[in-house]
Amino acid sequence: MPVSPYAPGTLLHARGRDWVVEADSTPEALHLRPLAGSAAESCWIIPELEQTEDAPRPAVFPPPSPRRRGNRNELRLLQSAMRMRMRSGAGPFRSFGNLSVQPRIYQLVPLLMALRQQVIRLLIADDVGIGKTIEAGLIVRELIDRGEIQRFSVLCPPNLAAQWRSELQQHFNIRAEVVTSASIARLEKKVPPGLSVFEHFPFTIISLDYIKSDRHRDTFLNKAPECIVVDEAHTCTSVATVQTHQRYELLRTLADDEKRHMLLLTATPHSGIEKGFYNLLGLLDRKFEQLGDVSQRQRNTLRTQLARHLVQRRRKDILRLWEENDILPTRKTKELTYRLSGEWGSFFEEVRQYCVQEAQSSGSRMIWYAMLALLRCISSSPASAVSALQAKLRGDTVADIETDCISQFTDMPGQDSPDDVEAPAPEMERIHELLEKAQTLMQSGADPKLNLLHSATRGLLKDGYSPIIFCQYISTAKYIADALKKWFPKYAVKAVTGELSPTEREETVQDLFEEPKRILVATNCLSEGINLQNGFNAVIHYDLAWNPTRHEQREGRVDRFGQKAPEVRSIMLYGQDNPIDGFILNVILRKAVTIREELGVQVPVPTDEQKTGEALVHAVLLNDHKPASDLQLSQQVLPGLEDYVIDMAWKNSSEQGPQRATAFAQQALQPADVLPEYERFHHLLGSTEELRYFLSETCKRLGSPLEPLALEKDAYSLRLSNLPEPLIRRLLELGIRTDRQNACRFTLRPAGSELPTITRAHPLVATIADYLAEQSLDQNPTALALPRCAVIRAGVPQLTTLYHLRLRHHLTFSFAQKSRQIMAEELVTLIRAGKEPLRFASHEEQEHYAAIATSGNIPEGIAVMQLERALDQWHSLPILPLLKERADALAHDHQRVREASRMDAGSMQVACCTPPDLLSILVCQPII
Repeated sequence: MPVSPYAPGTLLHARGRDWVVEADSTPEALHLRPLAGSAAESCWIIPELEQTEDAPRPAVFPPPSPRRRGNRNELRLLQSAMRMRMRSGAGPFRSFGNLSVQPRIYQLVPLLMALRQQVIRLLIADDVGIGKTIEAGLIVRELIDRGEIQRFSVLCPPNLAAQWRSELQQHFNIRAEVVTSASIARLEKKVPPGLSVFEHFPFTIISLDYIKSDRHRDTFLNKAPECIVVDEAHTCTSVATVQTHQRYELLRTLADDEKRHMLLLTATPHSGIEKGFYNLLGLLDRKFEQLGDVSQRQRNTLRTQLARHLVQRRRKDILRLWEENDILPTRKTKELTYRLSGEWGSFFEEVRQYCVQEAQSSGSRMIWYAMLALLRCISSSPASAVSALQAKLRGDTVADIETDCISQFTDMPGQDSPDDVEAPAPEMERIHELLEKAQTLMQSGADPKLNLLHSATRGLLKDGYSPIIFCQYISTAKYIADALKKWFPKYAVKAVTGELSPTEREETVQDLFEEPKRILVATNCLSEGINLQNGFNAVIHYDLAWNPTRHEQREGRVDRFGQKAPEVRSIMLYGQDNPIDGFILNVILRKAVTIREELGVQVPVPTDEQKTGEALVHAVLLNDHKPASDLQLSQQVLPGLEDYVIDMAWKNSSEQGPQRATAFAQQALQPADVLPEYERFHHLLGSTEELRYFLSETCKRLGSPLEPLALEKDAYSLRLSNLPEPLIRRLLELGIRTDRQNACRFTLRPAGSELPTITRAHPLVATIADYLAEQSLDQNPTALALPRCAVIRAGVPQLTTLYHLRLRHHLTFSFAQKSRQIMAEELVTLIRAGKEPLRFASHEEQEHYAAIATSGNIPEGIAVMQLERALDQWHSLPILPLLKERADALAHDHQRVREASRMDAGSMQVACCTPPDLLSILVCQPII
């Protein structure tokens, strides 16, 4: 096999510019990255096909010119530009240079778990709002930057696709395409003939509802990427509905490829149905599907193995184990109950009697379910009652009931299988009579549940909260919204339901964010995945959900990372003597106990023992096959309830229940072992102050100074039209948004702002930094170029010289008899004081010399002489031992992280490419 004359990391000149040879080059084809340009300009060339004048030849990085010297501030700006454009860091975490978000140290735990696996299979089940998207993004970005994957797809509900695209681009510098039924035609126009959308676009966000269908499923499976992220993974089990089963079959096929990385994300992995939970675990490894069928000894062994693949931490785990006391608000909860009374109580009893008679006369268990669904509609609101009764008149099925949630109960009357039984025809006259009463109730104002909502909402508004009211039915949502508009005319009230498309829902919510006083009414279409913490800080559960995890999902819309309010509130409403609420409480509490026994976690449930007990007893009255005096039901469903705090005042949810860590809290992993890399990460990103300095000074130099916005601190406007034309073209190609004045508006502080947040890895910053660095490092610098050397007179005891370098490293990873090579870069500073040996400057020393006080000017001739002497010394100083020392230190850092993450056997080597790139020189002369 021929040997290439250009080893990875070496410099060559081709096509009129200088390049760095990347690690994946071969003798026949060279992968090149511009020495002074951006990674986006990388290309492949075949040396034998290049024209003679463009043929590759060795190149040398140009040294600073003593004749073109500047001041210390210009050197500082050049260093900032180089730091802002640095992407492929040399540390153990390759992705840090590409992040626009500063992860908390606890968010490194899933990354450490991923690093220990050759093929990553993780279920990230951290609590709602803790940051699962950040944790998954860290893993995916790391795999990309290590060269382990070239493609990945996020599979998520369609309403979350736009949010995923935004977060991947904003936080991880990943530009992904959204694939839905609405976007597929547009994307296909961009695909070359013979390829599919999934081949052409390396990073995609795909609607689960789109891809699960037989029409699109096989095309995707044939070209599925090496890495799959599944959001809201609990919606992809083989139980429940046909839809969830289709999703499960898709994931099952993807998981059968043992080489494919898979990240499953859900805050609620266990719905209380063990089969669904074990199906989900089986996507990690099929053996985990057996957890419910093996002996206790085998079960313990499997659970130990499962701990390598499952991380689940609750809020209190983060607060207690990681001392992250400032990232999440305090959640205060309260229960409010009402009683069925007057006309409303009489109406409910009439409907109940009708339903019992229908169910008993049929003998079908499914008819019982249908009657229960009708009663639940009646229990929700008069509007929902009208809608349900009208559906029965039309002969439609009232099918809004999750039969999987209640089919576990064997005390229901009727046959187990509905296949042989046909539902009897409805008694039209009786239904008409009930419908008329429901319509009358809608106008009477006698709804005790709605009146209780009025009181609860008024209390929250009085305390300055912006609430979201969650209910089960579209008709109920509209009914509530109409009432709220009359009660609170000074507030903007909107209802968001499944009638709206995902785009319309997003626009409605965004419109509400802009209102100073706002109330949102929503069905469960907004209960999963949507970030609402920027505009709301309270939740009211108007209708109980069959599944307690739904309550957690609802509350997680506001109680999450990024919530500005120090305290969020949650109110749960239910009827103290409402049989339907009692029946649902029966389901909820049974499921809550199952979840706690399986995973050691708790979910939001009503905790007033007396009132829940009364509601449970009333649930017996739903059918006549049990006597009303049977009080054993409350004892049957209440085991373990004593672990909950019972207090009708506002309760701190983080203090409820046992204070032990959950079964899969991963306490053994100690990210403190990688704290040095975490701190270097913060130095690499730079502070907000450094970013402000860089943008302010650079934009001023480029002819378009930042204009501060009066309404917010650290918010600015940048007019693109005043920038150099080549830079404008680059920014517009990246899709940088501008207003009517061709200005880009942004903030440097994300908390509390509705403007886009700019960080060092944002395309705007990276592109400006690339442009300034290109101008400054070019062989023939332009007028915009920054000088690369300076001489200052400062308070130093002896002549001190600082050499600022860019080091290029060749990293070789060996694992399972395979080797992989990647390139990495880092910025370092060497310092020499007087005749002392040359050494690496610490971060504190660099900060010191960047801020050291100067005094007086230095004559031109003396300055040039000192810079020429510094350059001569540079060529004669013993650099190679220092480079070897740095390479060994990097190898040690990588090994420490591998040990902290308990990675399997393997090795890695670091070799520094020579000569290093000398970016700039600063000579500090003592004050005489």
